[in-house]
Amino acid sequence: MINKRKILVFLSVLGPGIITANVDNDAGGIATYSVAGAHFGYSLLWTLIPITIALVVVQEMVARMGVVTGKTLADLIRENYGVRLTFFLMLSLLVADMGNTVAEFAGWAAAMEIFGVSKYLAVPIGAFVVWLLVVKGTYRFVERIFLIACTVYFTYAVSAYLVHPPWGEILLDTVKPSFDFKASYLVMLIGVVGTTIAPWMQFYLQSAVVEKNIKVENYQASRMDVIVGCFMTDIVAFFIIVACAATMFVHGIRITDAKDAAVALAPLAGKHASILFAIGLANASLFAASILPLATAYYVCEGMGWESGVDKNFKTAPQFMWLYTGIIVIGALIILIPNAPLIPIMLISQVVNGVMLPPVLIFMLFLINNKDIMGEHTNSKTFDIIAWATVVIMIILTLALVVTSFL
Repeated sequence: MINKRKILVFLSVLGPGIITANVDNDAGGIATYSVAGAHFGYSLLWTLIPITIALVVVQEMVARMGVVTGKTLADLIRENYGVRLTFFLMLSLLVADMGNTVAEFAGWAAAMEIFGVSKYLAVPIGAFVVWLLVVKGTYRFVERIFLIACTVYFTYAVSAYLVHPPWGEILLDTVKPSFDFKASYLVMLIGVVGTTIAPWMQFYLQSAVVEKNIKVENYQASRMDVIVGCFMTDIVAFFIIVACAATMFVHGIRITDAKDAAVALAPLAGKHASILFAIGLANASLFAASILPLATAYYVCEGMGWESGVDKNFKTAPQFMWLYTGIIVIGALIILIPNAPLIPIMLISQVVNGVMLPPVLIFMLFLINNKDIMGEHTNSKTFDIIAWATVVIMIILTLALVVTSFL
């Protein structure tokens, strides 16, 4: 028998987990998976299994902290580790997210150029739409729009189907780990893993859970929301890799970003596959261009003790609204500057993300195992072992990503 009450509870809390995980497949993530498939075929598909486990472990912890404490991650860090440390943490994350927002508008501009729309028209319109959505919308309305945006990611599944890949070979490579010690393979491996867990995700998810006011008695449904989101994002990554591997890799075509992948698909897999891939890129870029400034505004204001929330306005939460507005305006303007140094900007943001991820993960683990904060909802020993192992592996890979970024 289907438990109707459980389904209704799940639908009522649905949103934060699915939205946060799917935004992880932003313009940079799609570019990474596209290059992975185009340059290395199916050989990196196996990484998506441990990546999904790691993502579930980390996201579940912040969602649980939000439900149990009713406080955001930035709030908890400020209360337990002081304002000074919180200020420098927030400042570093602000710098990283400014660069990430620029990358999202770059992805939006690139996708629109495929459809013949100039970036000088597409970027201002896109920036205005995402600004208007959050500034004038309610939390419930904004969440529904974001959930609709999540469904558009399945255009990548259709693109992968249209290229008619060898599913038997693909399934084997998905469950059979393979290693190559060439520098290019290792850099790509680190990139695929490193694009999965970003510092902003932890702050945004916990803030969204708190703003949605999810209660402890409904946590199992919220936990399922997180798990479904983590699986969705990596299933999408799977299809992006497959689509590019089955076309570009077998023909020896090299690409540098997601736009190249969308364009290259047309002669190899047909115009429909190419268009669907480009639609996915446009949706992901604009979606992330909404979420990243929102996440930044959340954790900076919460870390500083200022009012925040989508349901607020310029009078009740001026710092939150002006910060959100400022990040969008600056990110869009940088894209419109002729010959803007986009690659250095994206590189710096990636490095700062990498540097900030380890301390954020460690703060999370100390907080979630503090009985004064979490009561009976701290990690079990088994879960703690898995969580710490995940953190250590992420730290090693992230530090390696930082090093390779400099090199």
